[in-house]
Amino acid sequence: MILKVIAIDDEPLAINVLKNYISKVKQLQLVETFSNAVDASSYLRDHQVDIMFLDINMPMLDGLEFLGTLQKKPFVIMTTAHEEHALKSFELEAIDYLVKPISLPRFLKSVDRVIGLKQGAVKTVGNDVKEKPSIFVKVDKKKLQKIFLDEIMVVESLKDYIRIITPTSKYIIHSTLSSFTDDLPSNRFLRIHRSYTIAIDKVSVVEGNSVEVGGLRYTIGRSYLNEAKSRILPNFNL
Repeated sequence: MILKVIAIDDEPLAINVLKNYISKVKQLQLVETFSNAVDASSYLRDHQVDIMFLDINMPMLDGLEFLGTLQKKPFVIMTTAHEEHALKSFELEAIDYLVKPISLPRFLKSVDRVIGLKQGAVKTVGNDVKEKPSIFVKVDKKKLQKIFLDEIMVVESLKDYIRIITPTSKYIIHSTLSSFTDDLPSNRFLRIHRSYTIAIDKVSVVEGNSVEVGGLRYTIGRSYLNEAKSRILPNFNL
């Protein structure tokens, strides 16, 4: 199986690094490179591509804006010097996020993952293979932790930090509750208090001005009460 690859980056040195790395993987065929996303967009209208390496900061149209315009995406691996765009990239269904300077081992790990996904798709007849929606959060200076959205039960404010609670783990990251909540799917998550955002489908009990999630009770703030109850109990006349 040969996977067709394009690379989009306005830095010639970065393109050369990717060319070198891609040449070392026999399953990959680099079919085109671009210095901007506008030209790449035109190419994708007429050509089938399996993997796209995509920079973020580029002239005319940045990588994230470009990614958001694509209805049908190849497997996308972001390549950027900036760590802070990881969450947005994964929301736009990027498969991986490589921070420059990109090492060969990290590149190979990312490519191996895509090859595995592609092979799984080939073996599955009549079904689209999609990984469960997930996000990556920075849990220390360099480590990005993957968390599946359907595992998040509660997000709790800790001033300049938040605590993400899943059935098996708790993760503390540097973010505000407002900012993090804005990045979550609004149809699945709900702010119920200045200190809490909850997963709507994880609510097991509603009593008065509180809800129970994961066996723990959380107060609904007065200003959030009407919306919270209408979202959690949409079929009840409260």
